Amino acid sequence: MNGVRSVRPDEVDAADILGSAIERREDPALITGTAEYTDDIQLKNMAHMAILRSQYGHAKIDDIDTSDAEAMDGVIAVYTYDDLVASGGGSFSLPVGWLLDTLKQVPHPILANERVRYQGDGVAVVVAESRYIAHDALAEIDVEYERLDAVVNPGDALEDGAPQIHDDAEGNVAFDWEIGDQQKTDDAFDSAAHTVHFECENQLLIPNAMEPRAAVATYNSGTDELEVFMTTQNPHLHRLLMSGVIGHPEHKLRVKAPEVGGGFGSKIHHYADEALVAWAAKQLGRPVKWTATRTETYKTDTPGRGHLTEAELALDDDGRITGLRVNTRANLGAYLSTFAPSVPTYLYGTLLSGQYDIPAIHCSVRGAFTNVPPVDAYRGAGRPEASFVVERLISLGAKEVGMDTAEFRRKNFVNNDDFPYETQVAVVYDSGDYEKTLDKALELVEYTDFRERQERARDEGRYLGIGFSCYIEACGLAPSELAGQLGAQAGLWESSLVRFQPSGTVTAYCGTSGHGQGHETTYAQIVANELGIDYEDVDVVEGDTDEIPQGMGTYGSRSAAVGGSALVMSSQKLVEKARQIAAHQLEADPADIEFEGGEFHVSGAPDRSIGIQAVAQQSYLAHNIPEGMEPGLEATSFYDPDNFVFPFGTHVAIVEVDPESGEVEFERYVAVDDVGNQINPKIVEGQIHGGVAQGIGQALYEGAVYDENAQLLTGSMQDYTVPKSIHIPELETASTVTPSPHNPLGVKGVGEAGTIAAPQAVVNAITDALEPFGVESVEMPVTPERVWTAVNGQATADGSGTAPETDESNGGDV
Repeated sequence: MNGVRSVRPDEVDAADILGSAIERREDPALITGTAEYTDDIQLKNMAHMAILRSQYGHAKIDDIDTSDAEAMDGVIAVYTYDDLVASGGGSFSLPVGWLLDTLKQVPHPILANERVRYQGDGVAVVVAESRYIAHDALAEIDVEYERLDAVVNPGDALEDGAPQIHDDAEGNVAFDWEIGDQQKTDDAFDSAAHTVHFECENQLLIPNAMEPRAAVATYNSGTDELEVFMTTQNPHLHRLLMSGVIGHPEHKLRVKAPEVGGGFGSKIHHYADEALVAWAAKQLGRPVKWTATRTETYKTDTPGRGHLTEAELALDDDGRITGLRVNTRANLGAYLSTFAPSVPTYLYGTLLSGQYDIPAIHCSVRGAFTNVPPVDAYRGAGRPEASFVVERLISLGAKEVGMDTAEFRRKNFVNNDDFPYETQVAVVYDSGDYEKTLDKALELVEYTDFRERQERARDEGRYLGIGFSCYIEACGLAPSELAGQLGAQAGLWESSLVRFQPSGTVTAYCGTSGHGQGHETTYAQIVANELGIDYEDVDVVEGDTDEIPQGMGTYGSRSAAVGGSALVMSSQKLVEKARQIAAHQLEADPADIEFEGGEFHVSGAPDRSIGIQAVAQQSYLAHNIPEGMEPGLEATSFYDPDNFVFPFGTHVAIVEVDPESGEVEFERYVAVDDVGNQINPKIVEGQIHGGVAQGIGQALYEGAVYDENAQLLTGSMQDYTVPKSIHIPELETASTVTPSPHNPLGVKGVGEAGTIAAPQAVVNAITDALEPFGVESVEMPVTPERVWTAVNGQATADGSGTAPETDESNGGDV
């Protein structure tokens, strides 16, 4: 892969530390095996927990007999829902963190109460002296079930006569939601010269983090302090929610994230499992550990996507878009996960304008309860679903009006002069130059030459295709006031504390919680740049509710735009206090003190100077500081942005498709992204690579499949295809830079960009290759079977949620 070369910190001048490709300081511990993950934690007298999970997708529980399990040597305790209730104090039900006006809130008990609603629903808990005894004891628990009919497809769940999943949600409707102007959009279609209709399934995806979810809890009865180590993307949120679920005071609860082997959104949400670990440790008065098996993660980690969508595009005679109409049925799963209602609504509907100036848009979404695990955010969270719909429609629209697909996009882009640009779906794009990324991508793929080569190849019986994805993303969701108006039950600010130590080194604390993004590196670059000190003198602390008083965590590509900006604010406050001390030391007016490169000097007299690290020492000595000033040198900030940031870019896939075998091979994949100013280009490049790999996974390989009884058929890596390195093409990356005006760093976020951009680039390339066969659409994952079926004019898999009747079970049905 082409790429940016990493450099050692000592190879970079201090003035250039921000924007340099400093090698990641996190990596030595990770690659030498000295990093500590949750399952590595060993505490004295630690017990182990295992969870009995429902084998059925939908059933009543008639009886649970735990006596045989309790009698086993080494078993400490066996608990059911009744034991939770008898202990008192907590709600023992998982809350929802995003509310909508029409939302049907249903109870989500942390152990099933009388009924299980998905395969993997927790029924009972065993705590034993070893994990092996705990798992063996699960087989000794006798549960009498009365199996019920199940439904896994959101379209089927919303039909009359579908199995009713919750008594409090008639017809399995979780919510009805809409955005945009319906009448204006209908008028646009009534007067349209051309219309394009498109239906698609954005299949359920199973997260596959390197480390399964895990938790270790320990309780001190003398102080009533409960400490939980866990795989979390947001420790403070988990502390807050867990406090209410198990009934333990928040200020007596510590949540800490050791190394977290990937999250991709699946470790944002509050699950029953971690709450059960904490509750059990408190009940038993001894440490308890639980680590999910890979099978458990497949059955219980919140999947993402799960949309069935019908969409239409209205066009005039000149090829300009006049309207967009979208109707989506979204799979919410068996219960409402923490932020689930926001994903198919505000994170989806608000991005349906894409990079385009669309004068009329209307989107309606109906959320459906089904018998699959609770569905929530997965890398991109609503943005990939929106971008897929828009970019597939754009390709079909270009074909409808007979325009080149790249020029059709260019014709309908938002003009550079129109920023900030207010879309018809309630957001205001901060800044952009969409033609620039398209032009660079066209140049890199030698577009004109490719089209000529494509025609020659077709004459030879070879089918090449090129697919474009001009995506946009919303990151750093804010401000908190707006989020609250939309239904968020949490603020979207971020906190930081920057503290000089007496020796002149710095500790930077941030409320985000990195789990692979390189925060220790990039945050140190930010603080070193602001303070003008050596990069190696900055230490970064995250992921511990006792170290950082408050924080909102890491998700939605928010860390740099919100967390990094909070660090900038704290650093700047710290410099201003240091300026007062420096002025006192130099016997000058603070207004005459200039700060540059870590040095304070008197304006016009550069020889009269003092370094900020020397100022820090003086601040702690407190022998000679301004009268009335408190000793020490630190500053705290809570940064609440005034808008989202909107990264964008153009990704281009070139493929060759064999119509006889259905196989797809990559020739090239080019990604041109604009994520604003780049703190560390090497880390930006790594995020793009990882995101594209996951996007290609959705396009070609991945998809959760359930049978008619809501049994997961793709419950392991033998059946659920996670792409390997051999499946990912050589990625050619480039970038443009359009700073965001909404944060002091001018950054835009990059963690999800590749996942948002890649699926439609690949599918557009495949359909372009198959144009001679009249193929306009192939459902994801685009397996060889589906390609062959499309070429041969047969119906594709029916999307009913049942496994296709072939050896290729990975059909991606929602």
